[in-house]
Amino acid sequence: MNATDRTPADLLRSALAADPGRPLVTFYDDATGERVELSVATFANWVAKTANLLQGDLAAEPGARVALLLPAHWQTAVWLLACSSVGALADVDGDPAAADIVVSGPDSLEAARACRGERVALALHPLGGRFPQPPEGFLDYAVEVPSQGDRFAPFAPVDPEEPALIVAGAELTGAEVVERARADAPSLDLTGPGSRLLSGLPYDTWEGLSAGLYAPLAAGGSVVLCRNLDRLGEDALAKRIDSERVSATRH
Repeated sequence: MNATDRTPADLLRSALAADPGRPLVTFYDDATGERVELSVATFANWVAKTANLLQGDLAAEPGARVALLLPAHWQTAVWLLACSSVGALADVDGDPAAADIVVSGPDSLEAARACRGERVALALHPLGGRFPQPPEGFLDYAVEVPSQGDRFAPFAPVDPEEPALIVAGAELTGAEVVERARADAPSLDLTGPGSRLLSGLPYDTWEGLSAGLYAPLAAGGSVVLCRNLDRLGEDALAKRIDSERVSATRH
């Protein structure tokens, strides 16, 4: 990654320029059997579409607070990078009542109704599938995002020194996210391009976000992100580590 990268969105742009075809996020849900692999280019396309949805349809501006009521999931990773692209403040498990926009999974819809601003719901179905019936008062992400543009340009420059992330009560600027992710990489055994980290950690702490997204991105590596990993036996986990060419694990 480039030394001049100052925000998570910068890290993604550098990854896209370096090797767009390599895997970036491979997602497993061991409750459903789902497996999704996203290359840098595919992930970046989802981020661009989501950022266009945020900025265009949801009128998010730099500094807007976006409460993300979502589990560790590839679509959550997309929303985190989309917020960074717009300059919005991603508040992980944040208070919907204090947010300008709330993005909710299917298990937190009632709590999300406390948001007086825009509400977006994710079904978290395999392959990004939609709800059979959109929840009342919410936009269905899977319905809204496909028609968005494949390229994104922010209306205003994103300031890396402005708040970009809140997780477990800690507020970080975009520059601090990048700096901490880079600093974490060696301790996570991310040694550069080709490094592949399997993470079963939730996204509700910095440690989970770093292992499950930011540090692999900063190191030029990739992540195998596993939800409900406790349902996988030791032998099956060992087979996954081998088949996915995992070089380090955190779970």
